[in-house]
Amino acid sequence: MQLSFLRPLYQRPGPWCSVYLDASLDTEDAHAALDLRWRGLQRQLAEQGADEPTLAAIDRVVRGHDPMPGDYGLAVFGTRGEVVLSEYLSAPPRRDLAAYDPLPHVMPLLAQRGEQVAWVRVLADRTGADAMSVSAGGVPRRAHVSGRENFQLRRVKPGGWSQSRYQRAAMEAWHHNAGDVTAATVELAERVGAEVVVVAGDVRATGMIAAQMPDRWQDMVVRTDAGSRAGGADQTLLDDLTVQTIAEVADQRVNAALDRFGTQEDVGVGLDAVVAALQRNQVDTMLIVDDPSADGHLWIGPAATDIATEPGQLATVAEPERVRADAALVRALVGTDAELTVLGPDEAPQLVDGVGAVLRYVDPVTPGRGGA
Repeated sequence: MQLSFLRPLYQRPGPWCSVYLDASLDTEDAHAALDLRWRGLQRQLAEQGADEPTLAAIDRVVRGHDPMPGDYGLAVFGTRGEVVLSEYLSAPPRRDLAAYDPLPHVMPLLAQRGEQVAWVRVLADRTGADAMSVSAGGVPRRAHVSGRENFQLRRVKPGGWSQSRYQRAAMEAWHHNAGDVTAATVELAERVGAEVVVVAGDVRATGMIAAQMPDRWQDMVVRTDAGSRAGGADQTLLDDLTVQTIAEVADQRVNAALDRFGTQEDVGVGLDAVVAALQRNQVDTMLIVDDPSADGHLWIGPAATDIATEPGQLATVAEPERVRADAALVRALVGTDAELTVLGPDEAPQLVDGVGAVLRYVDPVTPGRGGA
């Protein structure tokens, strides 16, 4: 998981208000329930010492956000009278949460986000296509592509002296339109850095589009005849296939990180080893088990690599600060351009302390299992 979207959170001093809220509006009393939940979180933040300008800024975001259909949640992070980051959650959080800490409490957001896969989906027929793309950050873009050729798009039935001429005209029109759709698809895929390109709809159109995709995209194309551009068409099968394809790519990414971790033969295992590697800007990808009950702490200084298990280890930091362990780890990952893989409790039994690291390099002083 790339963490660059979190950089704004670490470019400002804290303390931070972190809010996770079930914002679902699927019942008649949903607005009243949302108001009640948010008021409760406001009180918690105030009791923890949060300043009024920041509470007011978060209040404007919570009450003024654009509602989504179905069940969903909000994650909001603010400091010094400003909301720096707010995100929709695809499902309500495990529990509503309000924290006022030196660092933003982002681990629940990252655990719920999971591996983000950028993708493009094109629903095509022989006249054009409807396309959408979603970046790794979950930002959707939509496009409608109308083919240049609108004449004689249906091949004529056999018979008549002009049959072959009209057959060729229809095929040429289909190819031209497929070329337009392919160009638009490639543009979307390049813009979001897609790892999956689903080409759906009319079987002849999808075949032409897939065949015209550049070589570098061929291995990412998934072709299906599910879905239709016809008004009122049921897209359930296409939606299911898209979700399944994206999930498979995400699983492959997690498995690849675990495989790389396993080949290190006990290097980068355990909290002490991971902290030591972060101090040296040595972590490529950190693995962490999602544990909402985790309450460990680490010590930090001003720089991203100022991270330690004991304050005495930060000899150059005048006043080390004690913070949540997961918050300190994520700050160090963001500051060193490292990635994160969040695992379920049963996915990585070999992790000591529920944490490990795939290293950019290994040297003779790299700590092994649990030691510095």
